[in-house]
Amino acid sequence: MILLIDNYDSFSHNLARYFQELGCELEVVRNDAITVADIDPAKIQAIVISPGPCTPNESGVSLEVIRQFAGIIPIMGVCLGHQAIGQVFGATVTNALQVRHGKLSGVKHNGDRLFTNIPQQFVVTRYHSLVI
Repeated sequence: MILLIDNYDSFSHNLARYFQELGCELEVVRNDAITVADIDPAKIQAIVISPGPCTPNESGVSLEVIRQFAGIIPIMGVCLGHQAIGQVFGATVTNALQVRHGKLSGVKHNGDRLFTNIPQQFVVTRYHSLVI
């Protein structure tokens, strides 16, 4: 099962839908509705930490989950979740010099298996005001 920690962001619903479309068993919990003690590593294949409106310091249980389970359970962070992972491992999260809300950007990937069945070049929409 995949555990999705929802940091009160509407994109969490999109992530949940994508994982379900892939046939993944998923549990979605809000960042203030679970504790580290509630997470059984024997039952969790991966943890996804969602985007959210604040900084990693206001992401509920997210930082504690990363500290406790990094290296034990695979963890993926999206936006705020990515920033939280970076912060736990010593990165500094600061305000971006230029806020990017709704900015379209081209992406060209290197063909890594992570991008299987994704065109080598595509356009993404960026929404962020913090950077690592």
